[in-house]
Amino acid sequence: MKKLIALLLCLVMVCAMAACADGEAKKGEEAKSDFKVGFIFLHDENSTYDLNFINAANAAKAELGLTDDQVIIRKNVPEGQECYNAAAELVDEGCDIIFADSFGHEDFMIQAAKEFPNVQFCHATGTKAHTEKIANYHNAFAHIYQGRYLAGVAAGLKMNEMIAAGKFTAEEAKIGYIGAFTYAEVVSGYTSFFLGARSVCPTVTMDVTFTGSWYDETAEKEGAQALIGRDCKLISQHADSMGAPTACETAGIPNVSYNGSTEAACPNTYIVSSRIDWTPYFVFAIKAAMNGEEIPYDWCGGLKEGSVVLTDINTNVAAEGTAEKLEEVKKGLEDGTIHVYDVTTFTVDGKQLDSYLADVDTDPAYEKDTEVIHDGYFDESNYRSAPYFDLRIDGINLLDEKY
Repeated sequence: MKKLIALLLCLVMVCAMAACADGEAKKGEEAKSDFKVGFIFLHDENSTYDLNFINAANAAKAELGLTDDQVIIRKNVPEGQECYNAAAELVDEGCDIIFADSFGHEDFMIQAAKEFPNVQFCHATGTKAHTEKIANYHNAFAHIYQGRYLAGVAAGLKMNEMIAAGKFTAEEAKIGYIGAFTYAEVVSGYTSFFLGARSVCPTVTMDVTFTGSWYDETAEKEGAQALIGRDCKLISQHADSMGAPTACETAGIPNVSYNGSTEAACPNTYIVSSRIDWTPYFVFAIKAAMNGEEIPYDWCGGLKEGSVVLTDINTNVAAEGTAEKLEEVKKGLEDGTIHVYDVTTFTVDGKQLDSYLADVDTDPAYEKDTEVIHDGYFDESNYRSAPYFDLRIDGINLLDEKY
């Protein structure tokens, strides 16, 4: 009888423990089902830049099994007080973590982070999290200069193909580039693209013009047309509309796009595009917030992490052997045998650099504060995630710098 009673007591305890565990699991499930994510985007799907973020948000949602009710998206939010207002509204709607995608959103995300300390705020492309050190405010970027370098290699191979075909001489090999602003982010991008092109087409030079806007289809189209008028043989961009690609398609000038394929609209001129895949960061940060884990002040992913990718190559336009060459260079970037900003590959005012102080801390006076050349290369996006390469290297001609 005693043995029977003991056995029954054990069964009761096991059942109670199981019920308790089941209750805790259900609580966890309820917590996750109550978890909400907010996104603030500068534009909508008409911007290749914002579309890239929107696609990543949807991919993260699917990967994490979030429902429609758990993901709230605000589009066409300007880089002003409207950003703070959108963030505050998302907090009111129960969001536990909020992302914003444009450089000019940063100060307003910081304002919201200070006011709502129990909500995590993650800002893409920003520069201030590592110095502000607000526990619930974070910056993220990617080593996109790796992708732009690869895209530049594809451009250089196309230039070589056109030279070999007699369309122009090696001395006439000039690329055009449309940038939004003269920020380090843009300078880093067009320089890495140029260095990639010159690594395979050593005579190439590049003209750069700026629009003063991340998204201005008319200005970008007119910029591309002006560059084509200056005998640029291929066009690329760091701006977000279809203005430049469509101008190239009309003129029959090869184009390397940014943030996504433009092959559907420009089948006769589009070669390839580099882009940041924000999905790995979104998934990482959302999981961390769900589990109460720390999100670093600064996060940066590259080719290895799947944060920097190339679109499919348009083999109808790209030079023969492009895919094989890009794979070779990609492996070199991943294993460290190739550095994008190898100081032996460029000069500034005719001189090779062995030392350079960059403005990493982004103080109001933009004072240079950090040595960034080590082991023979400029160490980009290591001391903070956002780019700080701001050198004007030889071979690149800036047509205007008013922005």
